[in-house]
Amino acid sequence: MATTDRNKLNTLYRRWASGTPLTSRNLAALGVSADLAVYYARSGWLSRLARGVYCRPNDTLNLHACLVLLQQSVEGLHLGGKSALDWYGVRQYLSQKSVLQLYGWTTTRLPDWFTQRFTVEYHRKRLFDETPDDPLHVGPFEKRKGAPLVSAPERALLEMLSDVGVRQPLQEACELSEASYSLRADVLRDLLRCCTSVKTVRLCLQFGREFALPWAAKLDAAQLPTGSGRAWVSRSADGLLVLRP
Repeated sequence: MATTDRNKLNTLYRRWASGTPLTSRNLAALGVSADLAVYYARSGWLSRLARGVYCRPNDTLNLHACLVLLQQSVEGLHLGGKSALDWYGVRQYLSQKSVLQLYGWTTTRLPDWFTQRFTVEYHRKRLFDETPDDPLHVGPFEKRKGAPLVSAPERALLEMLSDVGVRQPLQEACELSEASYSLRADVLRDLLRCCTSVKTVRLCLQFGREFALPWAAKLDAAQLPTGSGRAWVSRSADGLLVLRP
């Protein structure tokens, strides 16, 4: 191995955080060309996860770092719904096997190197009137620099409620909603006004009233998109769900 290449590799290791996958473009920014990265991988100094994606040899990948990398290529990708609520401490019980709920703007297939390491569900969802490059109330987790994009608790609640009757059990949604007493009414109002799902808006308001949650008293249903004056009815595995305006 040439001294120049060895020096580049040592410099790369010093600047490369453990657990972080990097793309060929990321490596190029660190002074390692695509051809050199292939050479390093063949020599065992890098591990190839997929075409153009690498990690350090024998490294255990960090979830947050992996999400940040995926968000570079999957439009609108963020962690949301029940998973985001759990990250913010809104939970009723600990699942034996946590499933990451990821949401994005387009239909896509997450790479095998990610799904083989993390249990995940990806949903293409357009729940709000927004653009993928500027989703409403989505930002770096806890505003940390370099953290993955995560729904604010208020958005996460609505994402979870939107799945009721589809993949989200009603009873669990009820329990999580009851634990959402600390949500911000102004943020929730902003999201509800842009929500495209009548079911989600009505379910949020209904749970808020039923549990006398602090934020519910600050919302005016007349100013929100609750649909027509008729009841919204849906049948699912949980039975008949009737939501009135």
